[in-house]
Amino acid sequence: MKALQPCLRSARRSSLSLLPPSRRYSSLPSPVAISAAASSPLPSTTTSNPLSTPFASPTQSRAFSVLHRPPPNYPGHVPLTTIERAALALGSGVLSFLDPRRGDLIAALGEATATPYFANRLRRAMLSHPTGRRILRERPRITSTSLDLPRLRTLPPSSVGGTYVAWLDREGVTPDTRAGVRYVDDEECAYVMQRYRESHDFYHALTGLPVVREGEVALKAFEFANTLLPMTGLSVLAVATLKPAERRRFWSIYGPWAVRNGLRSEEVINVYWEEELETDVRELRARLNIEAPPDLRDIRKRERAERKRAKEAAAAVAAAADAPPVAVQYSRV
Repeated sequence: MKALQPCLRSARRSSLSLLPPSRRYSSLPSPVAISAAASSPLPSTTTSNPLSTPFASPTQSRAFSVLHRPPPNYPGHVPLTTIERAALALGSGVLSFLDPRRGDLIAALGEATATPYFANRLRRAMLSHPTGRRILRERPRITSTSLDLPRLRTLPPSSVGGTYVAWLDREGVTPDTRAGVRYVDDEECAYVMQRYRESHDFYHALTGLPVVREGEVALKAFEFANTLLPMTGLSVLAVATLKPAERRRFWSIYGPWAVRNGLRSEEVINVYWEEELETDVRELRARLNIEAPPDLRDIRKRERAERKRAKEAAAAVAAAADAPPVAVQYSRV
């Protein structure tokens, strides 16, 4: 090898002599390049262990499973595998269909079916609206303390706050009964779902629909058309559990109303309810492009009165039919 080095140097000199003078020295490395090459570390010829890097620790390399869950992303968060999420959606969906009064099951169904797309769609709707962006930035919570219910009772009955607190008192519910979100992985999407859940009672007050099975089905149909959350659409299937007269009323009155108003109205998730408490409820409906549905309580009250009158009339006819015949005496002239 040493014997070949003089030959190589001579070959190098001969090749350079063939070049023109302008290029003879440009092909040689500059002193700056030589010093930079000398100061740069030599590439390692050893095979690196992927577990030795800080981004591939043994804990992170393990797959997400039932026995190994990642840490929660926010307080109360419960990470779920795909199989667990599907089982939660199926079980809560079936049980909530059999008993629509189980709010915990309906909440679990909503969280299990909201990700990954639908909660993100609501989040994007809020980010595209100035009020929605402010809600995401400030993150208010709807509770009896934050709303100051005693103060709401002093507001005019036609205001949003007055209508809301009157509806709470009439139905016997409070805003503190809404459970926290647990099964949504993204922390901001979890707040979006929490905001939707806590605003549900305001939807009741805005539309005037009562907390009965028929009213809940109608409101869920409106929410599905407006938010596209799968849970709200699945809840509409509870129309099959209504009485025949209630089903006819839903398909003829409240179903068309829900679809029409839910599609054409503004995104109700972007309403900053805390700032609309003194607004007239009719003004807010007009701003959101929502028409008030027929009063379901009055309709049910009238139908009960009609059934009672029909029952009393039938009882009177039956009593007259069972009564003994009256003897008629004729006098001689």
